[in-house]
Amino acid sequence: MLRQDRISIIKTEVSLPEVCDISGNPHVPICDLNMTGVTAIVLSCMTLCICLLGCGDGKSIPTSPRDVPTEQQASQSRITFHDMTSASEVNSIYRTGREAGVYSIVESLGGGTGVFDYDHDGNVDLFFTGGGSLANAKVTGHPHRFFRNRPGTVFQEVSDVADISTARTYSQGCSMGDYDCDGFVDVIVTGFEGLQLFHNDGDGTFSEVHQSAQLNDALWSSSAAWGDLNRDGFPDLYIAHYVDWTFENDPECPSPWPEHEQDVCPPRVFSPLPDVVYFNDGNGAFRDGSKEANLRLDGKGLGVLIADLNHDTFPDVYVANDMVDNFLYQNDGSGRFEETGLLSGTAGDFEGRPNGSMGLAVCDYNGDLLPDLWVTNFEQETFALYRNDGDAGFVHASRETGITAIGQLFVGFGTAMGDLDCDGDEDAVISNGHVVYYPTVSAERQLPLLLQNYGEGRFVRDNSAPPDNYFSTPHAGRGLAIADVNNDGRLDIIAGHTNEPAAVLANISSIVGSWIRFHLIGTKSSRDAVGARVVLTTFGGQQLRHLSGGGSFQSQHDTRLHFGIPRDAKNMSATVYWPSGRVQKVDKIAAEQTNFIVEN
Repeated sequence: MLRQDRISIIKTEVSLPEVCDISGNPHVPICDLNMTGVTAIVLSCMTLCICLLGCGDGKSIPTSPRDVPTEQQASQSRITFHDMTSASEVNSIYRTGREAGVYSIVESLGGGTGVFDYDHDGNVDLFFTGGGSLANAKVTGHPHRFFRNRPGTVFQEVSDVADISTARTYSQGCSMGDYDCDGFVDVIVTGFEGLQLFHNDGDGTFSEVHQSAQLNDALWSSSAAWGDLNRDGFPDLYIAHYVDWTFENDPECPSPWPEHEQDVCPPRVFSPLPDVVYFNDGNGAFRDGSKEANLRLDGKGLGVLIADLNHDTFPDVYVANDMVDNFLYQNDGSGRFEETGLLSGTAGDFEGRPNGSMGLAVCDYNGDLLPDLWVTNFEQETFALYRNDGDAGFVHASRETGITAIGQLFVGFGTAMGDLDCDGDEDAVISNGHVVYYPTVSAERQLPLLLQNYGEGRFVRDNSAPPDNYFSTPHAGRGLAIADVNNDGRLDIIAGHTNEPAAVLANISSIVGSWIRFHLIGTKSSRDAVGARVVLTTFGGQQLRHLSGGGSFQSQHDTRLHFGIPRDAKNMSATVYWPSGRVQKVDKIAAEQTNFIVEN
């Protein structure tokens, strides 16, 4: 049963609107990786970011004095995380199969991290994919790991009890969605040579759904996202596919270092695999709707995000590709898309070149109530922040926002945008790590990044972590998710790595303001309400959050929408724009509460 503490009951009104080489060797010219007066209640979610893999050509983006943070800003950090992994009893390691010594590109992607409340107790639970083995020229899977929040700071592993540990093949990512709209969140796992769909039975266990769902996908899949793309009330599934590696198509690629004969091959060596959209028929089965959705066939997909990016109420799709153009699919409302990456300005970098893109997030970093896009990229490239100037027309704004000041030595994967210090601005967190054994430009294990938004759309890298802190220690970073794990109003981080334990990081920041959360439950819209947006109004102004599907890299954030608000905020109101086209206003919301809003 859902806990009844910290929950507010609200009356609402509804109206209808008017309608290089992946080793990083700069000397090798191979470069490609990469939900009558209605009762409502409110929970929390955050917008997220997505990730992918990439590689650059060695060119740097020009910096200006504005790129350099002031000394005062750099010393004003308020965001602090404590590594509570050991105390939490979360113990999960994603295994890549490196010990087989096959130098496979399959090893490069790593695994996903998922956050969702599977048992409706008001506490988010944690899911990790396990990876696999490549020994004896055979791909096998390691078990998934699932931890129940008991609550707050200690987790209990229930992988076997919940019957969700079995891995049919080498797993990569995960995504959570209530595909049959029964009120319990289900899990899709991506990976090499197949998908796994776990149905949440509502009794603390899952049932693996086999061929009856018609998810007959034998291609190598990376990220996945749920969202009702054709607006029939049931969540559809977008699967990003990567490249055509197999043991039979496994060339030897030399290492740039003379003391090492071999390394992982770059994605340029392999052909792309086409993405797929599975439309949900509402009776527990899916059908391949890729052709009618008008998907392109030439992407090397690593990240995917579903959100309403032009505010026409239709869920759009953004795909992060590896060293080919990123795709922005604008939805006509029926589930048919027009790909507008180049036209919208989101296909590549500030010069129009494709990047090795991996992690994704939708945000409103500058507070203009338009959805912006955040993308992590490969080394020798800059991470991309695309400013939305209206009608899904974007401008590459990394230079003017200070993003380029972090340099180009990072290979960025999992990422998120969220108000980590509750000051009203969304901050960024990025998990970094290389994809090859023997990199030349930067290290295999890399520092994670915390970029603090000081307002006015400017970011400053936080370098204030002490030497033994998570953010001052290199990691082989991959999947990342954010959620308020202990329900204290501050967003925490769950970070996955390759061949090292995952981390649970508690946000112990002395927050500037207060907070409020919303959990949206669709009725005419799909229950998950992916594609909805909320505008919160306080005396300090307005803030925007989007409920998105997918995001980060092969991972799933908590879908409760989280806002940082002024500490003395009163008489707040929220306006919900549902994917169905309905607009619903909620008044007199109290702070520091979890509120559910049910679509009228």
